[in-house]
Amino acid sequence: MGGGQSLALPTEKGPHRVGCADVMVGHTQQGLFFRLFYPCVARDGAEMPLWIPRYEYCGGLADLSGRSRRWCAPLLSIAVGSCRVPVSWKAPFKSCSTGYPLIVFSHGLGAFRLERNPPPQIHSRMWAQQRAASTRSPLPLCCCRDSSAATTYFCTAEAAQEQWIPHQQVPQGQKEFYFRNNQVHHRANECARALQLFRDISSGKSVPNVLPQGFNLSVLKDSIDLNKAAIMGHSFGGVTAVLALVKEPGFRCAVALDAWMFPLENVLYPEVPKPVLFINTEKFQTPESVAKMKRLSSRNSQTKIITILGSVHQSQTDFAFLTGKLLNRVFNARGTLDPYKCLDITSQAALAFLQRHLGMSQVDGAWEGTRLNWGVIIVVVTLKPSLPHTDVRKEFARWDRLLEGIGDSVIPEAPFCLSNL
Repeated sequence: MGGGQSLALPTEKGPHRVGCADVMVGHTQQGLFFRLFYPCVARDGAEMPLWIPRYEYCGGLADLSGRSRRWCAPLLSIAVGSCRVPVSWKAPFKSCSTGYPLIVFSHGLGAFRLERNPPPQIHSRMWAQQRAASTRSPLPLCCCRDSSAATTYFCTAEAAQEQWIPHQQVPQGQKEFYFRNNQVHHRANECARALQLFRDISSGKSVPNVLPQGFNLSVLKDSIDLNKAAIMGHSFGGVTAVLALVKEPGFRCAVALDAWMFPLENVLYPEVPKPVLFINTEKFQTPESVAKMKRLSSRNSQTKIITILGSVHQSQTDFAFLTGKLLNRVFNARGTLDPYKCLDITSQAALAFLQRHLGMSQVDGAWEGTRLNWGVIIVVVTLKPSLPHTDVRKEFARWDRLLEGIGDSVIPEAPFCLSNL
């Protein structure tokens, strides 16, 4: 399959070190739970977090893939249980007086805050998180509590007991559209609440992190530019990002990675007010899904659709980097395109689009790429202050052509002849 068989996650490419921490707000299922990735102060010998820190997630992924938990969960634990994310756990936050842009990321069906994407709908959370933060971007990766995650949990106020929320399949006798439509609205509301949480932090409101020895969110005050907020997502999270533009006017644009458009009701398409970048893989989309994307692009010339050739749905996820021959047979995580090349194309196109619509050319600096992760991710993208405005424009002009589907392994839109889901 495309690329080598090295079972390791790519490291950040930007000029900054990346820190991460878990954050839980509230003691009920209506609260928020996310992993935050952010630019940090470098520390020698810093601990790197496990990619899957709890065995419960292995069981959830096994259930989601439709395979026996008895053998699949131990297989996952053995294969990737020792894998670590190349970031610094709970490292000191690196403040920014001019304010970091903010990106909220929503994970795919069956994903969670710790992984990029779970099978069969794995999405790329991790590379977004790391690269964004390495170019100066804090990223909270929220875990959706609509029962679409592989599994997640919340801590009750009484004795801080963990209440786990398993993945739920479509109930027998219920039409899938109505079930998924309810979930996508739940998810979009979570994304809106995540943005509101950062508004609260920026206003000086106390937002307690209820996890033991949790990250102190108050350090983010005065370091986030809420006028530069965007929403991103993969698969189910991609359509969540589109809907979030309708629900939350604070999001200025959306990036949808291989979006699964099925759950969104037709009546809402005319109400999507902001531009969307659809980055599709070759082997996932259907004519029906692409037609829905084109409904948006026909209404807004700044909405773009591109397809990465040689890629599969999981190419935009961590699994593309962590599956050797055995796991790839189980999860079909790699296409013919080298996963690192797919990562670069996805990152560069997303960053060019975000730069265009968040007005980053007005600020000294340049982005260098982002990593996306499972769950709702909030990414604050950082800049290189050494670059003048003209260099910023030149830096991103190199990638602007990707937004038109021009480049190696990229085509514009998504020809129906390529769709074979």
